[in-house]
Formats: sequence, structure tokens, C-alpha cells
Amino acid sequence: MNKDNVKLAIAPIGWTNDDMPELGSENTFQQTVSEMALAGFTGSEVGSKYPREPAVLKPMLDIRGIEICNAWFSTFFANGDNAKTIDQFVNHMNFLHAMGARVIGCSEQSQSIQGTTLPVLEQKPVFSDEQWQRTAEGYNTLAQLAAEKGMRVCLHHHMGTAIQTPAEIDRFMAETHEDVGLLFDTGHIYYSEGSQQVMLEVLKKHLPRIFHVHLKDVRDHVVADVRAQSLSFLDGVKKGTFTVPGDGVIDFDPVFRILDDYGYKGWMVVEAEQDPALANPFEYAVKARKYIREHAGL
Repeated sequence: MNKDNVKLAIAPIGWTNDDMPELGSENTFQQTVSEMALAGFTGSEVGSKYPREPAVLKPMLDIRGIEICNAWFSTFFANGDNAKTIDQFVNHMNFLHAMGARVIGCSEQSQSIQGTTLPVLEQKPVFSDEQWQRTAEGYNTLAQLAAEKGMRVCLHHHMGTAIQTPAEIDRFMAETHEDVGLLFDTGHIYYSEGSQQVMLEVLKKHLPRIFHVHLKDVRDHVVADVRAQSLSFLDGVKKGTFTVPGDGVIDFDPVFRILDDYGYKGWMVVEAEQDPALANPFEYAVKARKYIREHAGL
């Protein structure tokens, strides 16, 4: 891949899980970002342990050669929480802008079951036409606000939400304006469909509007357990549904090739939440970095 076009980041969720703070509670912010840098990454997303004052956070990252590239933002447009969502979005956007990030990865969390005990493969929410309309209109507004700051908004399709499957992603992309992007996540689409081929089709179909990429691998045998035992999304994470590229079943070579052929410009972020007690975050970060160097030439 073209080193001038693509930068590599890693998400702190492998060190401390924001949805389950007990996973990795022992890992401090400074240890996390130091290990990211030591593993060879130059970017990070934002975790719950990160200081939220740019004046405090920036020097701590600068000294390690780490930039902030994005931070998760939850939207609730389908539920009708427009005013609150937009108000919080502006604060979030201003923080990211001050940190130098130019992409805002959002997830529509109305009725999401990702943080609940409900079985993730059986009880995902489905939106009504009215909820779809509210969501599309909301994201069009966010993209407009972001553009005023020279930033871009993208939707993170996610397990346990109403925008998870290829058909749901297609509908979201069709109903929003061109300046609303997609945060393409290899692991979430593979998990949803159980298919390398479908994952690549989604990637190819939406390439012009992919503004941010998450590299996440999947362990098929854990997904099989989640299915057989009707487990929740978080139960699956604890059991090891996800891992770093090169450690699961996904073949990333065509992913890198498709992005490179298109001329993708932006960040690729290793995001592989596991139990840090079972999967040492630093060791897995090094493993991911080595795999990307060998397979993407970055």
C-alpha cells in the first residue's frame, strides 16, 4: 500500500474495554499509549482513560509520536433525540478538531443491544421507515456541521445495532448525502455475515464513501459458540470473538489490495477488543504491526 496515503493507528480498547471497564482496569493511559508507540503505531483512537483536555492530552501523545485519528460517538436519531445528540456531537467534534483528527466515527445506538445481555445474533433491532428517515436526516446534519470544520462524519456499522447487515448499510448509504461516509470494519461485517466474500463486496460497493477503516479479525469457533449458546455481544468479546489481523480467519490481502487500488487515503486502525488478561495487548499490538508490515508493506 502507498505509505503516503495511509497511516496506521491502534485503538485502546485492546488495553481497556470501555464497555466492560473491568477488562484491563489495571492498564493505565500512559502504559497504553507508550505500548502503542513501542509497537510501531503512529495513531490512536480515544479511550475512557484518556484526558479530555487537548492541552493535557496532546503533549503526552506528541512525546510518543502518536496522533488522535478518531473517537467513537453514539447517535440516537432513530429514538428522536436530535437536539441532545447534535449538542453532544458539537462538543465531541470540537475536541477531536483540537486534537488534529479530521474524521468522526459515529454509531447509531438507538435500541442497540451491543451492551446488553441479549443474544446478539438473534435479537438485533430493526428500524421502521420513520426511524430510518430520522437517522438519515440526522447524519446529513452532522456531516454538514463537520464540513464547516473541515471534518468528515462516517457511520460505524456494528453488531447488535440496526445498521449491521449489508442491506442495512446499503439503505443507510442510499438515504444519506454523499458527504456522509462509512467507517468500514472488517470484523463487524464478517461477524454479521460469516463470509469473507460478502465483506469484500461491501468494501468494493462503498469504496468512494469509506472515510475510515477498522482492521479487526474474527475467530470462527467463538462465533459458533455465540450462536449455539445464544450469547450476547459482550460475552463473545470476553470469549475472544475478535483478534488482531493475521490471528483469525479473515484474509486481509484482498482488503489491502482493494483499498490500495482505489487510492484510499486515511487511517487504518487495528481495533481488536479482547480480554487483556488472556491476550496481552502489547504482544497483540506487535503481532498486528508485523502482519500489516508483511502483508500491506506499511
